[in-house]
Amino acid sequence: MIEPLHIAKVDSELAVVAARRSARGLSEALGFAVQDQTRIATSVLEVARAMLAATRAGRVEFLFDTAGRSHSLLIRFVAPATGLERFIGRAPGAAGDLAAQEPAATVDALGVLAAQRLMDVCTFDNAAGDAVVTLTRHLPEQAARVASAAAAAAAAALAATPASAQAPFDEVQRQNRELVDALGDLQERQEELVRLTRELEDTNRGVVALYAELDERAVHLRRADEAKSRFLSNMSHEFRSPLYSIRALSKLLMDRVDGELTEEQVKQVRFIRKAAEELSETVDDLLDIAKIEAGKIELRPAEFEVANLFSALRGMLRPLLPASGVDLLFDPCYDIPPVYTDEGKVSQILRNFISNALKFTEQGEVRVHARYDDAERRLIFSVSDTGIGIAPRHQQSVFEEFEQVENPLQTQVKGTGLGLPLCDKLCKLLGGTVGLESELGKGSTFTATIPAYLPSLPAAPQAATAPVDADNTSGPPYTSDMNARPHGHDFS
Repeated sequence: MIEPLHIAKVDSELAVVAARRSARGLSEALGFAVQDQTRIATSVLEVARAMLAATRAGRVEFLFDTAGRSHSLLIRFVAPATGLERFIGRAPGAAGDLAAQEPAATVDALGVLAAQRLMDVCTFDNAAGDAVVTLTRHLPEQAARVASAAAAAAAAALAATPASAQAPFDEVQRQNRELVDALGDLQERQEELVRLTRELEDTNRGVVALYAELDERAVHLRRADEAKSRFLSNMSHEFRSPLYSIRALSKLLMDRVDGELTEEQVKQVRFIRKAAEELSETVDDLLDIAKIEAGKIELRPAEFEVANLFSALRGMLRPLLPASGVDLLFDPCYDIPPVYTDEGKVSQILRNFISNALKFTEQGEVRVHARYDDAERRLIFSVSDTGIGIAPRHQQSVFEEFEQVENPLQTQVKGTGLGLPLCDKLCKLLGGTVGLESELGKGSTFTATIPAYLPSLPAAPQAATAPVDADNTSGPPYTSDMNARPHGHDFS
């Protein structure tokens, strides 16, 4: 239901100002916020000016719509015997939306466009030759429903207000104050925007400086890492010669080449020999890691049978079995086809896994298993034990260099924390990954998943079965590598 509130003629500049004052008064009576009152009054002023430019016989009707779910204030401008194009400065689009058109060329048309953007709905129509523009503003949801009687009372109070010559000037002054306030608000926002822009520029400069510092530190870290690798490599070579001498001389003493030894001397020589062997293992680990980080380790792929590899590992690691009841078991793997990768590196990974498991398993078994994934053409090696296990919070750190997890067996077994990190690097070198599943007190399972055929080399079995030249570097390194002692590592 639409109820009329107020009707006013628009036939002069004073009438335009009076229409603005009426719009502000009615919107205030209907419960609109101050900001919305200013928007409504400004929209009425702009459209009234456009109508006055088109005709001096126009009128503005203020209506109250209670038909919809939300009450609305309707402001209808009627320009008798005037074309709509003349009223708004341009023919509206098919949907009656002036904003969808190109910018108008006249100031009056720009005013109508501004009103359309300030109000909720703006419609354009030709009614019996009269141009009609209707502005709609919905009452805010938080405002109380305004009854028709209250709206009529507000309109009656507005009509009863005596017109005075001073009223238009007061309205103009009020409009000017609103403009000054709006300009002040805009200036404050502009100053705030400038301040934020400066802060953003300072932040950007700080970020740029931070990136430069990070780059500098990255370069420094790379150089330090390279220096570390060179140091480890050089020191490892320097340590090897005296260690070989100590081991050789202790062997001569143990063989009684220069005469018999007392029982105490035999005991001391064994301590010397054991310490030299442990230090040799550490030196070998350091040298291998340094070579991998420096990119100086060359892969020597060849075709081999996993069953033969397991057989050699079984014979090599049997002397490492503790005196207590720990069984080293190798699952059958005769169904796995020949593979083409670096046998020496695979053997080194498994030796470290197995020796590690033997160190920290007091009762039970250490089981070695291999499986071939035909779909992915990958080998999955696993070494499971029934040892002390690893807590979840430590399972990532065991693959970091020199990391050792405190455990009751730490005083009985020695290690440097290099074996598992070396396995991780070797596995990545072969194009694979290592994995770990463990439960504290129930054992651990280390896995190495590697391609059955090195990605950078021919994957066809024919290429692998070709005769290998004895002088060719692609021949198997099995003979020299398999005789090396497994590297130790403390992880739990």
